[in-house]
Amino acid sequence: MRVRRATASDIAGMMRLERSAQSAAHWPPQLYEELFSADEAFNPVRLAWVVESEDSRDPASDSLVSPDEAQDPTFPILGFLIARRIDFEWELENIVVATDVRRQRVGTRLLSAFLAYVRAARGNHIFLEVRESNFAARALYEKFSFRRAAVRKNYYSDPAEDAFLYDLRID
Repeated sequence: MRVRRATASDIAGMMRLERSAQSAAHWPPQLYEELFSADEAFNPVRLAWVVESEDSRDPASDSLVSPDEAQDPTFPILGFLIARRIDFEWELENIVVATDVRRQRVGTRLLSAFLAYVRAARGNHIFLEVRESNFAARALYEKFSFRRAAVRKNYYSDPAEDAFLYDLRID
């Protein structure tokens, strides 16, 4: 697996993953397209990273990849993260990991790359919101020393659920 900055060619794979993840923020296609817009008015500070499988396209690999999957350009994306900068603060807007690779450090790799970027960019604070029932995501954030800062009652719909707000101060 490797983490890299996402490109416009990743949009289809990112959308496919997002649609398959019930707890993910569901964005319309134009928001994904704006991620990679050269127009500063659309995207002054939004960034995305993906984790991809390094061997999924290698026909000599021992992985169990069907010929159709190997030809699919979206296949190797195992997860993605989208964040936006607001001055020296960052909001983690979306993080999605493919169901079949959860608990294999994909989320950890994404969050590590994001934190390294924020530190290098001299960011001083990261915040996010997460569904109360998303225990896996909450455990990941807490592993990285995010703290629960507040609760937004009935913030989410379909199903109705509270949002937990987490934040992390960067020293």
